Amino acid sequence: MTTTAGPRTYQVRTYGCQMNVHDSERISGLLEAAGYVRAEADDADVVVFNTCAVRENADNRLYGNLGHLRPTKMRRPDMQIAVGGCLAQKDRGEIVKKAPWVDVVFGTHNIGSLPTMLERARHNAEAEVEILESLEVFPSTLPARRESTYAGWVSISVGCNNTCTFCIVPSLRGREKDRRPGEILAEVEALVAEGVLEVTLLGQNVNSYGVEFGDRLAFGKLLRSCGSISGLERVRFTSPHPKDFTDDVIAAMAETPNVCHSLHMPLQSGSDAVLKAMRRSYRQERYLGIIDKVRAAMPDAAITTDIIVGFPGETESDFAQTLDVVRQARFSSAFTFQYSPRPGTPAATMDDQVPKAVVQERYERLMEVVEETTWAENQALVGSRVEVLVAVGEGRKDERTGRMSGRARDGRLVHFATGSLDGIRPGDVVETVVSYAAPHHLNADGEPLSHRRTRAGDAFEAGRAPRTPGVSLGMPSVGRPPIQPLPTESACSVQ
Repeated sequence: MTTTAGPRTYQVRTYGCQMNVHDSERISGLLEAAGYVRAEADDADVVVFNTCAVRENADNRLYGNLGHLRPTKMRRPDMQIAVGGCLAQKDRGEIVKKAPWVDVVFGTHNIGSLPTMLERARHNAEAEVEILESLEVFPSTLPARRESTYAGWVSISVGCNNTCTFCIVPSLRGREKDRRPGEILAEVEALVAEGVLEVTLLGQNVNSYGVEFGDRLAFGKLLRSCGSISGLERVRFTSPHPKDFTDDVIAAMAETPNVCHSLHMPLQSGSDAVLKAMRRSYRQERYLGIIDKVRAAMPDAAITTDIIVGFPGETESDFAQTLDVVRQARFSSAFTFQYSPRPGTPAATMDDQVPKAVVQERYERLMEVVEETTWAENQALVGSRVEVLVAVGEGRKDERTGRMSGRARDGRLVHFATGSLDGIRPGDVVETVVSYAAPHHLNADGEPLSHRRTRAGDAFEAGRAPRTPGVSLGMPSVGRPPIQPLPTESACSVQ
């Protein structure tokens, strides 16, 4: 076996939803705590794939990427390849059978074991496969290498108790496990102490938070508690389930100044018949009723959603109802998906699978209505003042246009002119006026009204990303003692 001089390097490649992105921050934090150094190029000593099983062709994508790495592995035997995440939880030992050059396979419940498994695989010169059936350590108790100086993910629960017929996630992530409020708030406070301005509370079914310890109002209380944290400017959450959306949460959003008036609430279908077949425990009237209440309390709220086209048995009439709901709901954005069967889900074996050509045609019509709606919603904002949190990636200055980019409080993407202002950094806050609207973004071409430098901007300028330790607060320690740019897909909500 060859050896590598100096500390071993690593690279994490992430696919899937926000939960996977958050898990990858924990994977990076664990590896750095074990002495690994992040590689900026593709010559890492350890490559970790954090996988998704929800997306279409997820299997092909993983095995294609593993195939591309095989020649490198043959050339550098000391290199290690690890596969984790939802696809690893599903395929288990099959991954090593199909790709025997993989060194480690770990599941969604034992992220904390990765450094030890890598060490064992090197020592024993054979693959290590460990898939636990239940959570060993809550991910947020583990150290993290945060990807942003100004924004952070905070997991409040993992797993899901729903049984949607199209979704494989509950079988891969397990039943819902909730963190105690004190642990969550301690992590948020630690992030704010690092300069973070914005947190997003994460859960597979975020607004059912509290079910495990018997408090159905716990999520609204948690939002209000975030409002008391000094220095925390923006609070978001994703993704809620309509069946659990209660009036106290709407009140907490409206009455807590740092909770953003943005809501991502999956619709999936506007047809009651399809919702029933999906085993979604709400109907069109209930969904639109929630939106009406949100807009009554927060007229400026931006509401986004997820929609599946072509679910088994969907008729033209069912699809027309989805279009009607899109028009009534006035979404500011929508993640739209063409249904495709997922092995292991009830929907995959249902009769009346919709032909691919029909799904494609409906999808195109849906996209037309979504774009028409989102453009109208954005055009209504022309002339209004917006507060923009300058974003990494989105925050690079375009030398041709003189624009930078960031996110408004309602989550919309804003491209803004810097005018005579110099020294704007990702993490800083700019106030400007919307001059033009497109379906997917806003432009502000005039002189900014103000620019506020922040500690997050200072950290970005210094090249520092927060590396937060795990917040244990009585949580169990990792089962085994540790050995001393994330590419992502768009949001993939499963609710």
